[in-house]
Amino acid sequence: MLNQPVPDFELPSTSNKVFRLSEVSGKNLVIYFYPKDNTPGCTTEGQQFRDAYGEFEKLGCDIVGISRDSIKSHENFKAKMEFPFELLSDSDEIACKLFDVIKMKNMYGKQVRGIERSTFVIDANGILRAEWRKVKIDGHVEEVLEFVKNLGRESHES
Repeated sequence: MLNQPVPDFELPSTSNKVFRLSEVSGKNLVIYFYPKDNTPGCTTEGQQFRDAYGEFEKLGCDIVGISRDSIKSHENFKAKMEFPFELLSDSDEIACKLFDVIKMKNMYGKQVRGIERSTFVIDANGILRAEWRKVKIDGHVEEVLEFVKNLGRESHES
C-alpha cells in the first residue's frame, strides 16, 4: 500500500465527532494504531505524541490514535492524558483491516488477536508515505517527526 492512495474510511471519534479520512485532505496525517487504552506502553506512546504535537502542528500535520476500545474508554483516556488529538474507535476493525494491523500475539502464554503497534504517515494528497510496524516506543515519535519534516521539504521541491 506504500506510495498508494489510502481508501477513504470513517470511524467514530472522541469529541463527539466522526472522522473521515477524505475530510483531512490538504494536510499530512499521522495515524498510530495501539493495542489498548490505559496500558503502560500505549500511555507512554500517546504521551510522546502529545508532547510533540505542537511540532507536528507547525508542519501542517495532524495526528489520530486508533484502537478497538470504545469511545467512552477513549474519552476517559484522552481527558486523563490531556491528548490534544482525537482517538478513533475501531471496534469493527475497519481501519485495522485496511492497514493490516491485526496480528496473532502471545499474551500470558496464549495466542490472542490484537493490534500490532503501528504508525502510518499519509500525505496531504491522501497517499501513504511511510509505515512503521512492530513499533518500539523509544525514539519512535522523534523518528516519525523527522520523516514528516522531510516530507514537507520534498513536497516544496517538486
